[in-house]
Amino acid sequence: MDNPFQIITDTFTPQYRVNLSIQRLDGSIMLTLSNEQGVVAKRMISAEQRNDPKRLKRLVQSIQFGIAIEQGHSAMDILTVMTDGDHKVLQRPPARTLPFSVGL
Repeated sequence: MDNPFQIITDTFTPQYRVNLSIQRLDGSIMLTLSNEQGVVAKRMISAEQRNDPKRLKRLVQSIQFGIAIEQGHSAMDILTVMTDGDHKVLQRPPARTLPFSVGL
């Protein structure tokens, strides 16, 4: 089995700074992803999730899904990308600009 810490780190860098810290005696770790603006996501990962490749993959996808939703992506677009097995990274959607007449 691949190193779960390396899988997590490789998945989220270079887009985010990855910090993994031991939280409990049961082996749970805290994953913190951050960028220039601050903390993007924080998740507690149990030893069971970390050591089961299928559960780890679902956890990583769940985190990616949450981040994409926070960035304004369509849930359907995200699910399409995730189920295609393509693993391409979604780009931040363009900033929505107000119509010219709004400020008048």
